[in-house]
Amino acid sequence: MRSWKKYIMRKETDFLVIGSGISGLSFALKAARYGEVILITKKNKVDTATNLAQGGIAAVLADDDSFDLHIQDTLRSGAGLCHEDVVQMVVESGPARVRELVEIGVEFFHAENDPDKLDLGREGGHSKRRIAHALDLSGRAIENGLLQQVAINPRIKVLENHLAIDLLIGSKTGIGQVTAGFSDRCLGAYVLAPDGAISTYQARVTVLCTGGAGKVYLYTTNPDIATGDGVAMAYRAGARVANLEFVQFHPTCLFHPQAKNFLISEAVRGEGGRLIDEQGHAFMNKYDQRGDLATRDTVARAIDSEMKTSGDDCVYLDITHKPADFIKKRFPNIYQTCKSYGIDMTKEPLPVVPAAHYMCGGVLTDIMGRSNIENLYAFGETACTGLHGGNRLASNSLLEAVVFADQAFRQCAAEWPRISKLGFPVVPEWSVGPAERIEECVLITHNWDQIRRLMWNYVGIVRSDRRLSLVREKLVPILNEIDQHYRDFLLTPDLVELRNIAQLADLIVQSAMLRKESRGLHFNIDYPAVNDLEWKKDTILSLAR
Repeated sequence: MRSWKKYIMRKETDFLVIGSGISGLSFALKAARYGEVILITKKNKVDTATNLAQGGIAAVLADDDSFDLHIQDTLRSGAGLCHEDVVQMVVESGPARVRELVEIGVEFFHAENDPDKLDLGREGGHSKRRIAHALDLSGRAIENGLLQQVAINPRIKVLENHLAIDLLIGSKTGIGQVTAGFSDRCLGAYVLAPDGAISTYQARVTVLCTGGAGKVYLYTTNPDIATGDGVAMAYRAGARVANLEFVQFHPTCLFHPQAKNFLISEAVRGEGGRLIDEQGHAFMNKYDQRGDLATRDTVARAIDSEMKTSGDDCVYLDITHKPADFIKKRFPNIYQTCKSYGIDMTKEPLPVVPAAHYMCGGVLTDIMGRSNIENLYAFGETACTGLHGGNRLASNSLLEAVVFADQAFRQCAAEWPRISKLGFPVVPEWSVGPAERIEECVLITHNWDQIRRLMWNYVGIVRSDRRLSLVREKLVPILNEIDQHYRDFLLTPDLVELRNIAQLADLIVQSAMLRKESRGLHFNIDYPAVNDLEWKKDTILSLAR
């Protein structure tokens, strides 16, 4: 624990929320009814995966839909690993949570022929139209609506460009008491400010909603913030993590030398887009009877297979058979962005490749969003709630985020008489020790690049025992080097993030090595079949404390 002595500060709050996506903002707004909230975000508050989400939020909102259909679609996508009680709870809570978003001002797109009803999209794996959307800027609409409410709430303080380093755990301070069913009590976190100050933020309740870990891979649809911070911190603190081998690769990321991580929404295929090869031949019916509306794991592997067989750099997504006016109106952001790269999607197919998109695993929680560490919650992409199983159904992520934010709030409200009486014990300050300022940033960038390339080449869409063993062997010296950097140098955001992606890379590889089968998003050519007898269960890792 290191910093400059003169910078040490101590802050106290009822709720510490780490992350400013849909789940963090939703929880903060509700928690503020009971106490003060400090919400920290390591970049600007709009720099979230929520803000980039194009498709929308899945919920049963149409007369021809039903909870049972949505539940069955989710279970089928999850490849046998979904927790059915969680799936039922989330699906049945969905309509109410969407109505809440509408009530706070989120402007979902309405049907032209009936302005009282939402226009509902359809995406891969869904048997009905049930995606509430704001055309192809749904995440931005939700994020903006929530941020507007947060901005006017006097009990919520948002701190931008503040990065959580590690969680404060009671046993490490000498005051923690082990409680039945919990490893220990979380007291808050150490936080790095923009000026280099490292402060102690103590809280009665700490919430992790830092998003995913797409930046562990060389190619990703994720924003630069997606470095797995919440999962890494929780694991180091003693929390259980689960199912990290299930990394969802989005099938259709724009393939263009100037485009950085631009996602082509699942909704394009939902509206009739077809995947074709270089010769213009549609190929998805060879792989799945659902064709282009198969789930993401199936589509991503199909594209990977087509590219490896043909040697082509990409495949193509073709929606040119639809009227140009429809395409421009339904996908204004995708249309304009592609046009800026010289591609007119109304006249020519879009070149696409798979890219790392979503972590189905994360901090293992119960149905109320609680981790195994007392007073530490996790939700959103940071968590493994049991909803997604081995493969997330499209647009269930935003649904999960708002539902579990509400679940956690309900749990905190029920426990508030106890929580409100928790004190703020004296905890160790962060001390510098012999650490010095890092002068050669190449030490960080080189390791960062090594990890991302290794993960892409060895732990991608298709895996093997040999590849996994090789990458684990190659990661060991890198992890040791990063650990030495962490001891030798004063902390910077880049060094903290490097430590976290290294941690996540190692956990993903460990999880993938354990699962001796192919299921959902995890495909190992040495074990190509599903093994329900031994592996119809979560892969759980924890750090002995």
